[in-house]
Amino acid sequence: MRDYFIRRLLLVPLTLFGLTLLVFLVTRFAPGGPLETALMAGTLGQGGESVRGARESKGGSGIDDQAKEALAAYYGYDQSAVRAYFTWLGVLPRELNRVHESFPDATQETVEVSIPGTTTTVRVSRPGDGAMEVITGDPSVIEGWKVRVESAEEVGEKWRRLNRGQEEPAEHLPRVALFQPRFAGVFQGYLGESTRYNEPVWSMMVERFPVSIYYGVITLILTYAVCIPLGILKAIKHRTVLDTASSILVFVGYAIPGYVLGALMVVYLGSRLGWFPIMDFVGEDFDTLSWWGKIKDLVHHSVLPLICYMVGSFAFLTMLMKNNLMDNLAADYVRTAAAKGVPYRTAVFRHAFRNSIIPIATTFGQNITLFVSGSLLIEKIFDIDGFGLLSYNAVLERDYTVVMGTLSFAALLMLLGNILSDVLVAMVDPRVSFK
Repeated sequence: MRDYFIRRLLLVPLTLFGLTLLVFLVTRFAPGGPLETALMAGTLGQGGESVRGARESKGGSGIDDQAKEALAAYYGYDQSAVRAYFTWLGVLPRELNRVHESFPDATQETVEVSIPGTTTTVRVSRPGDGAMEVITGDPSVIEGWKVRVESAEEVGEKWRRLNRGQEEPAEHLPRVALFQPRFAGVFQGYLGESTRYNEPVWSMMVERFPVSIYYGVITLILTYAVCIPLGILKAIKHRTVLDTASSILVFVGYAIPGYVLGALMVVYLGSRLGWFPIMDFVGEDFDTLSWWGKIKDLVHHSVLPLICYMVGSFAFLTMLMKNNLMDNLAADYVRTAAAKGVPYRTAVFRHAFRNSIIPIATTFGQNITLFVSGSLLIEKIFDIDGFGLLSYNAVLERDYTVVMGTLSFAALLMLLGNILSDVLVAMVDPRVSFK
C-alpha cells in the first residue's frame, strides 16, 4: 500500500503540469486578453475618444513600439507561450527593470546604456556578446544586472508578435537588453500579481480563504450529519410513509439547482419578507457588536447560502446510503447473522453499515475542494467575497494570473482529495489492497 500511495503522490506534479500548461496556453491565445485590453485603452485614449492623429503617425495605434513592448513585458507577452509558462513556474528567470538600447546602425559595434534608477552608464560591445564596461557612475551598481544582445531577426520577430497585421518597417536594428534576472514563480511560492488590481495573487486568495472554508466545513459537516442517518432510517423504514415523504422532499430539492433556489430565496425571503439579509458575509456593523451579537449576525447571514450549498448533495448522499445499506441488509452474511440470533440492530450497524459506507468514503475526498473553492454562482448571488467569486470575476475580467493561481490551487486540492478517498477506502474496507 505504501508503494501505491507513493506512486499516486508522484503523479500529482505531472498531472498539475499537464493541466496548468493546457490552461496557460488557452489563456495565452484567447482573444480579449489583458494586453489587448491595455492596447485598446491606449488607442482610444482615456476618455474613450479615438486619437486618430496618433494612430496615423504610429502605424494604426496610439501607442508607440517602445510602450507596446513595455506593456507586453509587464503582462508576460514579450516571449513565446512555452517560455512564458516556464517563467510562470519559476524554472526560467523573469527579466525585471528591463531597458533596451538599439545600435545606431547595423555596423556599429558598441552602444552606451544607462542603468535605470542610477547615474551609471555602461558600454556594451556586440562582438563581446554583451560584455559591460562602466563609463560613468558607481561600478558596483552593475552587480546583478545582465545583458543580452538581440539580433535584427529577433527584434523583428518580437515586433511582428506585437503588431500583427500592420506594415513592418523596412529594417530592424540589433539592440541591447539590460535587465535584472530573478527566479519568481510557482516553485518559489510566487503566483504572480493580478493584472487588474496589481496585488499578489496569493494574498488575494488568502484573504478569501476564511469565508470559503467557513461555508465549506459547515456544509460538509451538516451534509454528512444529516444524510447518513437519514439514509439509514430510509433503508430501515423502506416503503413506509416516512420513506416516501422524505424521498419527495429530497428529490424536489435535488431537482432545483442551488443557485436557482438562492435567487428565489433572495427575492422572497430576503427582499420581500425581509427575514434574512440578501448579501455580504456579515453586516456592516459587525465590528461594533458584542461577542454573542457577532455570532447571531454571522448565523443570520449564513442560513440562506448554507441551504443552497447543501440542497444539491442531500439527494445523492441520502440515496447512496439508503441503497447500499439495503443491498447489504439483503446479503447472505446478514441473513446468516440474523439466523444465528444476532439482534437486528447489531446486524445493521455492526455488519451492514460498515460495508455500506465504502461508496461514501470514495467520494469524501472529492469534497475537500469545497473547503476552499465553494460555489461561484452561490457566492455571486449572495455577494459573498469568497474563493469561488474571485475565480468567477477573474475569468470575466481576463485576469489570467488570478485564473492560473485559483485553478492550480483547486486542482491540487482535487488531486489530494482523490488520494484521501483511497486512504479512507483502505481504512474502511480491509479487503482493499493496493498493489
